[in-house]
This record gives sequence, C-alpha cells and structure tokens, in this order.
Amino acid sequence: MRNIVFGILILGCALLSCKSDDESLQRIDQILNIYMKSNTNPDLLNSKKAGSYSGFSVNDMFGNRDVSPVNVPLRMTSDSLFYMEYIAGAKRRRLDSVSPASPGTGTSFHSKMTLALRTTVNNVTDTIVDTLEIQYRMSPTLFQVSKVLYNSKEVFSKSADAPNSINTVIIEK
Repeated sequence: MRNIVFGILILGCALLSCKSDDESLQRIDQILNIYMKSNTNPDLLNSKKAGSYSGFSVNDMFGNRDVSPVNVPLRMTSDSLFYMEYIAGAKRRRLDSVSPASPGTGTSFHSKMTLALRTTVNNVTDTIVDTLEIQYRMSPTLFQVSKVLYNSKEVFSKSADAPNSINTVIIEK
C-alpha cells in the first residue's frame, strides 16, 4: 500500500512539472501577402491584364546553389486581386552578427531573394530582376517579420508589440 501511495505521489509530481503556461510559447508571425501595383494598374500580378507581369519566379540568394527556387504561390482575394503568399522557404542569416543585439531585444535575421518578373509585349518576353529582403526579430517569446525591403527600399515595417496578423506588403512599381 505504501508503494502505491508513493507511486501516485511521484506520478502527480511528474504531471505537475509538465504543465506549461501561455507565456512560455513563442509567438510566430511570418506570413506575407505581397501585392504589386502601379499608378496605372492596381494589380500587376494579374497576367490577364494588359501591362501586368506574365509570370514570376523567386530564388533564394542565400541558397545552397546558384538556383535555389522558393515556392511563393500566387493567390487571389475575394475581390479578385492577385498576391504572392510567402510563408517560408528562403534561408535566414543572422543580421546582427557583427554586434550582438542589446540585452532583451533578441536577435535579428534576414532572408534575401530575387524576383524574376516576366513581361510579354508584342510576343517578346522581358525579365526584370528585383530583390526582396525580409528581416525578422527573434526572442524566446517571439519570431516575427520586422521589416521588408524591395530593391533596398523599405516597403513594410512592424513593431515588436504589434499583434499577430498576415502581413500585407504593397509594392508600388
């Protein structure tokens, strides 16, 4: 009987030690919906519209090979606007490797990709190659997109205390 009580006591302690609270979870916020527009065309990703891109491909600049494709599917909103949905796939490198982040701020990472945007005019295809850089902040409680640069120009930023959401990036060309 004594062994049974001792066993139940050990089992109870083990169960209590497995308890976790919500503060120990890391909040992950990394989805990007990327829209492209110009002052004459509100949807440059709709290949059926004149003046839009006929296609695109994405390559990881930090990939293992020169050609390291990244899967970025084309999606459409309920009001028929096209966007690229980036969830993950490009390698991340530490951004603050020279000087570590200030205590309590975590670590910064970034991914760099090239976007090859194809246009077809008079049956001639031309490719424009642009760059997309995604910067992330990471701490024990947070992994989040902090900034997006398109051709070295900031097109999106988010503070660490901003709520989780799908991050909308609008690129004006």
